[in-house]
Amino acid sequence: MAFVWLFTAFNILVLYWLLTATFKTPIEIFTKPFALPYQWFERGDPFRNIIYAWSNAGFGRAFLVTVVLVAVSSVAIVLVSAPAAYALTRLGVRGSNGLTNFIAIGMGIPFQTVVIPLFIGMAKLNLTNSLFGMFLVYVALSIPFTVFLLTGFFRSLPDELEEAASIDGASPLRTFFSIMLPLARGGLITALILNAIGLWNETLLALVFLNENANFTLARALFSFYGAASYQSEYGGLIAGVAIVVLPMLVLYVLLARRIITGLTLGAGK
Repeated sequence: MAFVWLFTAFNILVLYWLLTATFKTPIEIFTKPFALPYQWFERGDPFRNIIYAWSNAGFGRAFLVTVVLVAVSSVAIVLVSAPAAYALTRLGVRGSNGLTNFIAIGMGIPFQTVVIPLFIGMAKLNLTNSLFGMFLVYVALSIPFTVFLLTGFFRSLPDELEEAASIDGASPLRTFFSIMLPLARGGLITALILNAIGLWNETLLALVFLNENANFTLARALFSFYGAASYQSEYGGLIAGVAIVVLPMLVLYVLLARRIITGLTLGAGK
């Protein structure tokens, strides 16, 4: 328990440092790392670092690209994974347990081990430096986790509902869309949120597959901005860039933490 409190305190301290350093000058960042920003109490432009990062790192377009890419990818992942999870858990398909375990193995494969063959394959299809290519990569690599997560939710639903629907003459497809899918709404929302958070913060694949500024995600734009900001000693602007990337998903998680935890608990009910 003490370790948990220490870990929590450390993360709160890091968040406090990130927020305050966003409004500090480079000198303040190094000489007074945990003091409140001097610009808060004196005349000046407290948002200078944020404006500098937004205008010089190309965060405007990158923010729009990231929002659209993450939203479309997260929805597509859930749309593909939900029917697969339902079929594996509720339709009595022969070998479904083995197939579920095989899909779950995909969660244990690090991205780093598949980047090179994936890049070669995408290059042959002319899908590198393409947002559609990134969409396909995001969906493909996120399906194992999402299917594994949703199987828990569909297993937790009572069998009597399907039996009643079958007696009424409903087909498995209609049962899935009309009965089981609405009941698994908590799991679907949880999967959607977790995928959105993970894809928002994804950097490695964006570094490998995207090389034009027009296609940069926020994480990729921040990586490019790092070199220029470090060279000019604009550490305040660099930290402000980190805050712009990190804080949206942090706020989203804080607002929806109860729903996420509740959804995960329901999924582990059986």
